[in-house]
Amino acid sequence: MSADEWRVVALSLQVAFWGVAGSLPLGIAVAYVLARYDFPGKTLFDAFVHLPLVLPPVVVGFALLVLFGRNGPIGGLLEPLGIVFAFKWTGAALAAAIMGFPLLVRALRLAFESIDPRLERAARTLGAGPWRVFFTITLPLSVPGLATGALLGFARCLGEFGATITFVSNIPGETQTLPLAIYTYTQVPGADAQALKLSVLSVILSLAALAASEWLVRRSRGKSAHG
Repeated sequence: MSADEWRVVALSLQVAFWGVAGSLPLGIAVAYVLARYDFPGKTLFDAFVHLPLVLPPVVVGFALLVLFGRNGPIGGLLEPLGIVFAFKWTGAALAAAIMGFPLLVRALRLAFESIDPRLERAARTLGAGPWRVFFTITLPLSVPGLATGALLGFARCLGEFGATITFVSNIPGETQTLPLAIYTYTQVPGADAQALKLSVLSVILSLAALAASEWLVRRSRGKSAHG
């Protein structure tokens, strides 16, 4: 592959990594709240969390542009602090994080719900506080689900297109990830080979992430069966 194509691959991995890493703390908190608590409006909150799964990605990208653009209510506040998302790779990571967030939360919620609450109650009766119970029992037991959610989110971030191109455009070397580069090549006469090459690479990366998540699920089930 050419140097430009390697830069596209590196930028895609960078965007996907930070998209997952940046959304992980919030994803853990939201999944735990949904798994452990009942409260008024929970159904509406759950629907809002999963909204990016059903919304057209262009709508998400436009909302990000309105909110995080240089003149937006959030973007305007962040710009004096040197934090800029619009037309930057950081904006691509933000868009990818939002699109992959529901998959991350769903996997984590299932992991939290599969943990026997009696273990947490037993720890509390022995004097452990809520934070200690969470970090020493709940979170370690949910590691397979956490890893699965992170890998699914990573695969989703790698394939993100609509929200990214709407929010940060298609700038080579700055915001042009694999899907955007493939789209660009399809618009250039005679560039079918490059588009095919990057498409095959995208499929391989996505399959690797899905295979790893499936392996983690099977391993977790195996441990539970023998545990």
